[in-house]
Amino acid sequence: MFDKLLEAQQKAGEVKKRLDAITVWGDAEGGKIRVTSNGNKVIQSIAIDEEFLKSADKEELEELLQVAVNKALTQAENVSQTEMAALSKEMLGGLGGMFGK
Repeated sequence: MFDKLLEAQQKAGEVKKRLDAITVWGDAEGGKIRVTSNGNKVIQSIAIDEEFLKSADKEELEELLQVAVNKALTQAENVSQTEMAALSKEMLGGLGGMFGK
């Protein structure tokens, strides 16, 4: 059983590495603001179109930045859930052997 726990820990580490390598993003105002994140929900970059920045007011910029960040984090959460579901399925399938199934 201890081996299974070590294997689960190792697989979780592998999933984290995969999620670090996955890039997702969220856009606002037709791509004038783009927030890039990895699958572990770490914001990697924020890009704001120069022309849009010149014409936007502070409140508009804050609202649209919030929209873009939330979209990026939602995408990252979806990717993370998919990866974790696959890991859970794999690990639960392996646990059947522990109980003689």
